[in-house]
Amino acid sequence: MSFDTVQENAAFADKFTFPYPLLCDTERVIGIGYGACGSAKDQYARRISYIIGPDGIIRHAFSKVEVKSHPADVLKLI
Repeated sequence: MSFDTVQENAAFADKFTFPYPLLCDTERVIGIGYGACGSAKDQYARRISYIIGPDGIIRHAFSKVEVKSHPADVLKLI
């Protein structure tokens, strides 16, 4: 999820051939709720990640995402 618009996210997903749509949080409501930013005026979100179970409960939180190792880190947990 990013603070980018639907159009910006669609262009990004198309450029990198993502097989799924990206979520947008232009009002920063979710970003604030999950600690990715401090206020609606923040320009960028922190790179954080959550693993959320099918029951909606957060199973693991990555307070800092290491871009190169993150996919493998997530796969180890799921």
